[in-house]
Amino acid sequence: MTDHDKLFNKSGKVSDFAFDEPVARVFDDMVSRSVPFYNEIQRIQSDLVIDFLAHDDAGLVCDLGCSTGTTIAHLTAHARCPANTHFIGYDNSEPMLDKARQKLSAQIENQKVSLKLADLNQLTDLPCCNVVILNWALQFVRPIEREALLRTIYSALKPGGILLLSEKILASDSVLNRLYIDHYLQFKKSQSGYTDTENQRKREALENVLVPYRLDENLTLLARSGFEHYDTYFQWFNFVCLVAVKN
Repeated sequence: MTDHDKLFNKSGKVSDFAFDEPVARVFDDMVSRSVPFYNEIQRIQSDLVIDFLAHDDAGLVCDLGCSTGTTIAHLTAHARCPANTHFIGYDNSEPMLDKARQKLSAQIENQKVSLKLADLNQLTDLPCCNVVILNWALQFVRPIEREALLRTIYSALKPGGILLLSEKILASDSVLNRLYIDHYLQFKKSQSGYTDTENQRKREALENVLVPYRLDENLTLLARSGFEHYDTYFQWFNFVCLVAVKN
């Protein structure tokens, strides 16, 4: 059972955001209330992933920054998911992986899912795979390490494989960037029930931890990492989902 997210309605000094046990306990509630159209993105993303899995071959999907295993749960439950597909979830937080183990216990027992403790800042090797997923995780990787991670992903993907990348971004224009942020904060307040105080305290906690790029900077990273085909498949103000295909 996931607790209701009340982490930032307390007073006192704001510490840097960390994917520790208190965050893991409320994470499913937090992310569903903090990411616009979260459930719809999961649905669209699952359909895209299935398009790149063959029923006559043992496919592999790697979810980097898998958190509590929600994305893998959606994929394994998909009506068209090939029975011989295996999923590996990577995360650097043991409390998050504990939640994922609970959520995916049946799939793990059936050897359909594996979970691994790994730091994406230092991930230099991945098994040969059909799909890699990076949902709101690259933004937490140190900027100096992001291209290396994407190159590792590109090298691991089979020809015709895909990377699905979801990120919070900066707008290129400062006026529009402020407008998008205002709309996002209004969304969190009116749609998700977060107070102005909670929003401000969480922004302070994330300030030195989550470093967003502009859309063009993310696209440049994909190109420099080897991808020649990429596009936006979903965007809501300063939230964007990208798909990149390896030749």
